[in-house]
Amino acid sequence: MSTASSTESSSTQSGAPAAPAAESAETPEERTGREPGRFGALVDRFGPALGAYAAVKAIGVTVFMLLLSHTGDYLTKQPGRGGAAKPWDVLGTWDGVWYQRIAENGYNPQLIPLHGFPLATYYENSAAFFPLYPWLMRLVGAVTGLGPYGSGIVVSVLASLVAAAGIFAIAERLGGFRAGVIAAVLWGLFPGSGVEWAVYSDSLFVALSAWACYCVMTRRWLAAGVLTLVAGLNRPTAAVLIAAVSIAALVALVRRTDGVARPLTAMLITPWGLLGYVAWVGWRMGDWGGYFKLQQGAWNRYFDGGSSTLRTIRDVITGHWTYWQANPVPDLIAIGLLIALPGLVLLLWRTRPPLVLWIYTGLTIFTALSTNQIFGNISRYLLPAFPLCIGLAVALRRVRLSSLAWLLGMPVLAAGWYAGYALFELGIP
Repeated sequence: MSTASSTESSSTQSGAPAAPAAESAETPEERTGREPGRFGALVDRFGPALGAYAAVKAIGVTVFMLLLSHTGDYLTKQPGRGGAAKPWDVLGTWDGVWYQRIAENGYNPQLIPLHGFPLATYYENSAAFFPLYPWLMRLVGAVTGLGPYGSGIVVSVLASLVAAAGIFAIAERLGGFRAGVIAAVLWGLFPGSGVEWAVYSDSLFVALSAWACYCVMTRRWLAAGVLTLVAGLNRPTAAVLIAAVSIAALVALVRRTDGVARPLTAMLITPWGLLGYVAWVGWRMGDWGGYFKLQQGAWNRYFDGGSSTLRTIRDVITGHWTYWQANPVPDLIAIGLLIALPGLVLLLWRTRPPLVLWIYTGLTIFTALSTNQIFGNISRYLLPAFPLCIGLAVALRRVRLSSLAWLLGMPVLAAGWYAGYALFELGIP
């Protein structure tokens, strides 16, 4: 994907430190022994990262399934809310139910008043879920004959591999090949990563975000703009990516480093996926603010400046489980992640990442912590902040392989619990 010359120019622009001499002096083509552009060279470049990522995910999902089978609690829970007929069906519950409905039946945006509930003023409606992921589910179903559940799993798994490849590519530029492989693995072990191989749109969003950021780093402005536009059809948090790509393009425009037309075009096209869907929902509802009313009135999601997060942190650390949607195990996992967050940010800072990664990561963290939400889901809402894995990966790149395997062995096994079972069965992802 990248060449030695483009790597050098990007490093100069971003101020990133050079990779270790043994890695920075060796191009992917020299390492693989194949000419640039050959499929085999791509396999040799991305294969180790994708293979390691797939291995840790497979182990985690296996542990998750074993835990489900051991407890059998999923058999007693309400279908679609952590309950299912088979252990693997749990991967299609919660939000997965909504995506399957959309893939089968499409949308019917409405604001229907709901009475008698203190925290809900409207009935839940599928319009709260963006269309790109269910569109792809429907496409895969039409091609393969799979149902919505199977199609959703296929889309998520493939998207997760694309995301891992993008994370590898970015980390490789900042810290070398070894750091890239480790970063892909760490993203597969991140708290909240249980949704990566579930009927959820998170993997697809990270795939689009990672490659959009990579395109900015390699000055492929039109590609970055198109990927960001498409990401706007996948999740509302694409606003973070839109801001990151647009600001990076504006800086390039002011500095005249890449001319005028390409960064300007990227700035102009980035927001239209997000704006287009929100406007369509408002038009169908007869209320231009309908999407936001639905999010707040049906799902109790809205910006509050972080006040609910601060109150919940206080309640969790003092053992008071009376707040809205208290889920002790996922909430404690979220506390652990928040404790580790400053260290992860510091490690990222030491890699001297380019502006687009800083803005994207900072706004992702800000959005996750400043929104009224289910507190235990912070681990999932920070999953798109993949640059946090890159800083840690660069710090671990000099660790011997045997030591690294020993260090990550327990998280690989435990991820099936803290990122899978705790999220889907002990919480509400």
